[in-house]
Amino acid sequence: MSARFGAAAAKLCGHAALLLGWSPDTFWSATPEELATILTSLRAPEGEAVDRRTIDRLMEADRGG
Repeated sequence: MSARFGAAAAKLCGHAALLLGWSPDTFWSATPEELATILTSLRAPEGEAVDRRTIDRLMEADRGG
């Protein structure tokens, strides 16, 4: 294991422990795709935030005007 890989793996293992409550065994048993899928789901959705005025307008339209 290279020093660079080891440092990156240790950092990811720490993130998984803090964010997901994973033990080191759980981290090392997970596939990279499983970890990426879970961490991606924690991100904020892409796109612009909806402001209060837009929500009010949508709610009014939903009530039929």
